[in-house]
Amino acid sequence: MMNGHGKRYSNGEVTILWQPEKCIHSKRCFHGLPAVFDPASRPWIRIEAAASAEIVRQVNDCPSGALSLVDERHSPDAPKPDIPCIELQPEGPLLVHGPVTLRLANGDEQACDGPRTALCRCGASANKPFCDGSHRKVGFKG
Repeated sequence: MMNGHGKRYSNGEVTILWQPEKCIHSKRCFHGLPAVFDPASRPWIRIEAAASAEIVRQVNDCPSGALSLVDERHSPDAPKPDIPCIELQPEGPLLVHGPVTLRLANGDEQACDGPRTALCRCGASANKPFCDGSHRKVGFKG
């Protein structure tokens, strides 16, 4: 689901796109805005529980891009940034900001449409090449 597919939650002002396979379980969402993001509830995102500005701030803090904002006013073909940026997270993944194409070892290509993609550095992810948060379990340093 790296192509913008996933579960959408809208309050009429903002729409959140949740792509679970991109999540690195940083817990920023539910520590930062627990009224909206509660992994013990179903649905786990209660978008009406906070003001849109708070939701936007928290979603923009998602390090992996598993949570992103959907601009319903623009088509998916709208121009995207043409120069990706790679950010090394201490004791964590490589964060790729912006859309990129990932060429896998078998030659297949996978579109990573951004806004962020988290790539495993520790080697312990069960979702390689993507980070699944395993670096915390294995005590990865680097």
